[in-house]
Amino acid sequence: MQRLQQKQVQKQILAPRQILLAKLLQLNIVNLEQKILNELETNPVLEEVQRDDDMPISSEDTDRDSIDISFDADEPEPVTLYQYSPDNKDFPQQYQLDFIEELIGQLDSYGLTEIEHIIAEEILWNLDDRGYIAVELSLIADRLNTDIENVEKILKFVQHLEPLGIASRDLRECLLIQLEEKNDSLAYRIVSEHLDDFSNKRFEALQKKLGCTEDELVEAKEIIIHLNPRPGEGKIISKDEVVIPDLIVMERDGDWSIQTYDSGLPELRISPDYMGLLEEGAQISTDARKYLKEQSDSANWFIEAIKQRRNTMIRVMKAIIEKQPQFFTGETKDLNPMKLQDIAEEVEMDISTISRSTRGKYVDTSFGIYELKSFFTEGSTKQSGEIISTNLVKKVLKDIIESENKKKPYNDEKLTEKLQAAGYNVARRTVAKYREQLNFPVARLRRELK
Repeated sequence: MQRLQQKQVQKQILAPRQILLAKLLQLNIVNLEQKILNELETNPVLEEVQRDDDMPISSEDTDRDSIDISFDADEPEPVTLYQYSPDNKDFPQQYQLDFIEELIGQLDSYGLTEIEHIIAEEILWNLDDRGYIAVELSLIADRLNTDIENVEKILKFVQHLEPLGIASRDLRECLLIQLEEKNDSLAYRIVSEHLDDFSNKRFEALQKKLGCTEDELVEAKEIIIHLNPRPGEGKIISKDEVVIPDLIVMERDGDWSIQTYDSGLPELRISPDYMGLLEEGAQISTDARKYLKEQSDSANWFIEAIKQRRNTMIRVMKAIIEKQPQFFTGETKDLNPMKLQDIAEEVEMDISTISRSTRGKYVDTSFGIYELKSFFTEGSTKQSGEIISTNLVKKVLKDIIESENKKKPYNDEKLTEKLQAAGYNVARRTVAKYREQLNFPVARLRRELK
């Protein structure tokens, strides 16, 4: 006989405002405009008003001790210096779903619970340009107050969305997911057990280890090279795509001015006509009153979430400028080591919020337009003890490889020695990783006869 038991469990429930703010924060300016237009169509209580003027406002007007999910109704709304207009031929006219949004759209077909859907979205909004998961799963678990086992379970589900292998943690996992239906094949075994030999084209050694014929190896090779090692590459944003910056940074009298680039977006308010129906004495049914109250609350949250999005992005941009002063004084090649966690601690926000604020968002500077996430780079310690950006190490490595004798190119061990002689304390495995990220093959494949 089954017994009834009482059990106390801790369950994460995100408030509707938190969910709405997270969704708006991850949109770029073009997608945000479309979201606003959709909201105007679906919520009768929400209406657009015409602005009388567009007075610029700088970051000082939105500088507060903290920004959180609790909204301040008296908070001034940032207005921007420039106007975005659909009639402006310099900007793209059509609305296109972001790659991440398309992935999120796939989730609706699988009947996920609310918390499972939230975890899946959190994973998808933390992908890097290759389509790999860019944060530790423990950070996602901590943010959502859930067990890491739950995150891992949803991660496996997400990895089987289209394209297969999205949100993988490394190359091997990405390829194995795509080979699951051939898990008894030679190709699967090569990726699973001998990927390093395969990547370095040690085919004779592979034949001996696997006990296969040359024809079998060639067949397996054809399968592997037609897999997608970077499921997200080129899909986050095209290199030739025109972008609209979300932020503008300008120097004025020695101070930095940060402005949002969204004054051309529709300005919203609650319809006075509908609000009048909610006043005491209005002759409407209970159901109608309840409906209008729900729509009114939703509209208010939407308006305040847009304000909060602007302020959050301004605060994040201000922290980035403070962490990368050399860049904004013209030394655009010099970036200090900076992680998402550094900005999260600076502005007292969650790391996931910083990820949403910087992914797919662009800033217009005196030196060009840059994606906010491009300001983030890992650190490396020189032999002198100085902490430098890994971008600098990669630049030095690139210079060494490009200036090498092509008849006798340096192997990874020699490259490591060269870097260490220049004062850069890096391991051979790290050098190999940086070399691959710079798209340089191994030494024997760089060798030239003439």
